[in-house]
Amino acid sequence: MKKRNVAFACCAGVLALLASCASTDEAAEAEGFKTVEHVLYPTPDDAFVADVMPIENNGKLDLYYLYETTHNIQAYHPIHKFSTDNFYKYEDEGLAVPTGIATEPDVAIGTGSFYKAKDGLFHCFYTGHNDAFAAQGKPKECILHAVSRDAITWEKRKDEVLYAPEGYSNNDFRDPQLLWSDDENCYWLLVATREEANGGIVAKFTSTDLKNWTFKGPLYAPHKQWMLECPDLFKMGDKYYLFFSWDCVTYYAVGKTMNGPFTAPKDNVLDGTNFIFYAAKTAELKGKRYLCGWLGRSQDENFDSGKYQWAGNMLIHQLVQHEDGSLGVKMPESIADYFSVKKEFAPGKTEGNVISGNNSFQLSAKKGEKSVVSLGSREATMLLECDVTIGDNGIAGFAFGNPKKAFKNYYALALDAKRNCIHYEGYKLGGFENIVSSDPIAQTKFTFKPGEKHHVTIVAENEIVILYIDDAKVLSSRIYNSINGADLALFTAESDATFENISMKVPQ
Repeated sequence: MKKRNVAFACCAGVLALLASCASTDEAAEAEGFKTVEHVLYPTPDDAFVADVMPIENNGKLDLYYLYETTHNIQAYHPIHKFSTDNFYKYEDEGLAVPTGIATEPDVAIGTGSFYKAKDGLFHCFYTGHNDAFAAQGKPKECILHAVSRDAITWEKRKDEVLYAPEGYSNNDFRDPQLLWSDDENCYWLLVATREEANGGIVAKFTSTDLKNWTFKGPLYAPHKQWMLECPDLFKMGDKYYLFFSWDCVTYYAVGKTMNGPFTAPKDNVLDGTNFIFYAAKTAELKGKRYLCGWLGRSQDENFDSGKYQWAGNMLIHQLVQHEDGSLGVKMPESIADYFSVKKEFAPGKTEGNVISGNNSFQLSAKKGEKSVVSLGSREATMLLECDVTIGDNGIAGFAFGNPKKAFKNYYALALDAKRNCIHYEGYKLGGFENIVSSDPIAQTKFTFKPGEKHHVTIVAENEIVILYIDDAKVLSSRIYNSINGADLALFTAESDATFENISMKVPQ
């Protein structure tokens, strides 16, 4: 078994992504850090992380995931594993569950779940997928079972196969989650499937022996999406939460009991659109619950677009439960230990109306104008925290660009009080028609109130830039405009904005 500490460089193809509208000459002129190994957001060597299946095991998280490459053949998506106890040091434990052969239902593997049952064994229920079976009149997807005594070596129980019940799709029957119900004194298996009358649903099966399963009907049927992929049900406080994914987005719904009924809050997306954060499942570690998914790869190899494709780097958020029962996210608390060195900064060049104070800046810009202040070159890996106040319908935030170029050529990571969202898609500060008027391509909704102070935490590692706000929402991005010597600046466009209590830290 391969086992090593994670310290991953970006794949060459991904590193080739260039800044939006930036020329090769601009990139060559920039001086400063070079990309470092991905430690906070790992990928396997020469491959990508797809759907994550976490489980707590002996004081750490085992993070099983679908292993995605750019050269898939008929057999694809074996399950590999990382493990961590702090989210900044990972071990790559390599292959866990291999794919089958062409004549078997798991020649391709889909998402599943891992669980340590009352029999003392680790159980993996996962998706078997075989495209050729559909042409032969066989179910294309089914649920399969593997077991392990040590969570390292897995044995497939090939005689145990669960197919879709009558009236449900044989081609869309996947992503099982195994859990225990104290109230019903049995195991539950939740499966994403589809029926013509209800569209995508989360189906419930029960068992007392983990072998024979009884279909109990839909647990959740919102009558909206084609599928509700990667269902994940858990209790937090006195409520039950059901996560699921579709439309390139991870959603959640809330219920008072394990059986629901589940209702989706009006705003039930914690991190972005367009495969920013997908297929997220949860697990507890040391009494705290984490949301484990992936940040997709850039869809365009020439510039930052805010559009991503399936699979990329592992990305984990810590869940927060608010008093009203809604969920929020924040940076995993242990990551703060990784950033142990304070980085001093001083204001550099400015444009517009900028007043500087003790680790604070007041910026003001009239209609059609912007105000910007440079904080110097960005570190390859950094943690930035500050409190931000934005004027009525204003747009402010963080900008990245070549320090030798004018601010109009910097790119805006926007806190957008005009549209009540956070977004990044490679728009230049000079392009007010985009920043101020265009609908965001990729965004996370967030309600800004005039005069209200918001706490922002930014974690950056190479092109990956993760912005948390108020322990409520996060926007995860790949900002290739921010790397290799780019300047980090604060900006406001057509509004007033205050940035206070600014602190920057880097690893030892």
